[in-house]
Amino acid sequence: MKKILIVSFLLIISLRADKITLTGTVVSDGQKMIGSRYMGYVKKVFVKLGDKVKREDNLYEMESAEFDIMKSQADLMLEQSKIVVEFWRKRLARINAKKERLKKRKKIPMMDLDDLEAQAENFQAMLDSAQIMVEQASIKAKQMASIYNYIKMKAPSDGVVVQKNIKVGDMVMPGMLTIMIVDTEHLEIDVSISESIISKVHVGQKIPVEIPSIKFHTVGKIKAVIPDANPMTHKIKIRVSFDKKNKNIFPGMYAKVTLQDF
Repeated sequence: MKKILIVSFLLIISLRADKITLTGTVVSDGQKMIGSRYMGYVKKVFVKLGDKVKREDNLYEMESAEFDIMKSQADLMLEQSKIVVEFWRKRLARINAKKERLKKRKKIPMMDLDDLEAQAENFQAMLDSAQIMVEQASIKAKQMASIYNYIKMKAPSDGVVVQKNIKVGDMVMPGMLTIMIVDTEHLEIDVSISESIISKVHVGQKIPVEIPSIKFHTVGKIKAVIPDANPMTHKIKIRVSFDKKNKNIFPGMYAKVTLQDF
């Protein structure tokens, strides 16, 4: 009975104040999950949990002996195909020059000219084939360069390392989550509200925000109204953006928002 009276008293106070306070959780607007695309052993890990990283900072490196061989082979194939192209280009240039010299003569043996024409066509065909080889070798070399970008993994954006599933010597598999980075500069508050008050909130609405643990107060803005993934809960989620103002606020912290003017 005493509990019922207390709850009733609190509800009366809330109604008189024309406001309702809701609890929520601070979340990051940017979360990067770093995964491996290739199988291999971890050679070096450059970060630890809690480290702040900048875009393009090194995160970890995989053993590259096998990839080094594949990359060297691709680069060698590209260089060799370029040499072949240059060889046939020179041969074609010489035969064409010889044809021009014969044409300047008054009397040209038709057999000699036909032989030169046949050689020129053959050299042109060999040159075309060699140029196709260069294109294919170039594509292979670019593919190997792309693989190298995943062997030496870099941070895709600024943030804080909140999860690290690897250490030196570990075997990583394709698709495995290795490191998670969270953006701590662009934060939001995730709040669940009852469907009974959904008509009272709208995108762009300004509402008071509080982080009790550090006694932080500011004014946020409703960024989005999102249906809950589970329809049985009869809840709606709202995302509230706010300016952290250089305070030590991190994802996962407890927060309060106040809806006013009911």
